[in-house]
Amino acid sequence: MGMIKVNVSVSSLSAERFWDNRKLAPNIQIATNINVVSIDKKAEDSLEVPFVLTINYNPSVAQMNLKGSAYVQGDKGEIEKILKDYEQKKPPAQIILQSISNVVFTESILISRVIGIPPPIPLPLIPEPGTQAEMKPAGRDYSR
Repeated sequence: MGMIKVNVSVSSLSAERFWDNRKLAPNIQIATNINVVSIDKKAEDSLEVPFVLTINYNPSVAQMNLKGSAYVQGDKGEIEKILKDYEQKKPPAQIILQSISNVVFTESILISRVIGIPPPIPLPLIPEPGTQAEMKPAGRDYSR
């Protein structure tokens, strides 16, 4: 992989707490799901990747949804490969998923704080085969 640039932008969010947070919250499980809706070619060297993040709490104390797009730029060959992989139902390139999860994860922690619900646990880093798992989110670092 050469240089691929990914800019992630969140266009809509909703979050709701159903539980009175003055009560002690029960033992909560949090399921986080990032769904890539499609991969759309914008130009020879760019793609738009709309996504939806869904966070469900069990028991149902809260829920959160974020929608947005990742804007991917790279050379023509890389863009073609990402498109071809997507058409063959392969998972999206690691850098795209990692960029999306870094951004939506940071935002979801902030939102959870605002409405007083447990923050979603960090998403695992999935290293690409043969690479070091040294992917730090750009800018703010929230690693504990």
